[in-house]
Amino acid sequence: MRCIEAAEAGDASVLRVVTRAMPDPGAGHVRVRIEAAGVNFIDTYQRSGLYKVERPLRLGLEGAGVVESLGDGAGSGATGLAVGDRVAWSSVQGSYATHVIAPAAKLVKLPEGVSFEIAAAAMLQGMTAHYLSHDTFPLREGHTCLVQAAAGGVGLLLCQMAKRLGARVIGTVSTEAKAKLAREAGADHVILYTKDDFTKEARALTHGVGVDVVYDSVGKTTFEGSLAALRPRGMMVTFGQSSGPVPPFNVLDLSAGGSLFLTRSTLATYIATQDELTARA
Repeated sequence: MRCIEAAEAGDASVLRVVTRAMPDPGAGHVRVRIEAAGVNFIDTYQRSGLYKVERPLRLGLEGAGVVESLGDGAGSGATGLAVGDRVAWSSVQGSYATHVIAPAAKLVKLPEGVSFEIAAAAMLQGMTAHYLSHDTFPLREGHTCLVQAAAGGVGLLLCQMAKRLGARVIGTVSTEAKAKLAREAGADHVILYTKDDFTKEARALTHGVGVDVVYDSVGKTTFEGSLAALRPRGMMVTFGQSSGPVPPFNVLDLSAGGSLFLTRSTLATYIATQDELTARA
């Protein structure tokens, strides 16, 4: 098999295509021939050393493919997998490869009509958008949400889901081209943060009250502004850090903003059981 590894932390130059022995699945695992792999920000966090991982790192967490071989017990129980099944996943390390060994419990079967490419692109970002909008802060009619990086992978899906749930959506983007994408995905208002102060704009759009929730994957550069855009008892949901990690802050700032809520969420917590994974996928 071939895979992409990083022996040390660094930029993209540390990545190498290497050849390894074809692995056999152990109990409860399957070998999948990968047809498409997903690319996500978490891959850059792992590669760069922002997230501490074992080295050499076999990169990639998301993909889709065909089951080639079953370990003991992998075809029984709730998974019911068989050789030849089309499957997808969001959290199997080493998915930048021709093959991967995956726990059967982390795989979902692909419905007819869903391509490998769509599945590999949608699992991690789609389930993230789903848990954010349906569980972390369950949106409904009357809510106003601020979506940072609204034209990103999660952002575009989140805009669509928020609109389906009846919420008013304010998105932030960096360019007019991205603003067009966010509007097409359902954003009611789009703020170019490269031109305007998104905090002031968000408060103006809510007549000074503030938004009910901010979904923020940007991190360091937007954190304070996102908190300031919230209404009293609003929720700040940080789920990424594309601009860098959020620095330490005084928790009394949450009180000063009006008893604000803050959570740092992660997808793994919201697909912790096989039933929840299957339902959310």
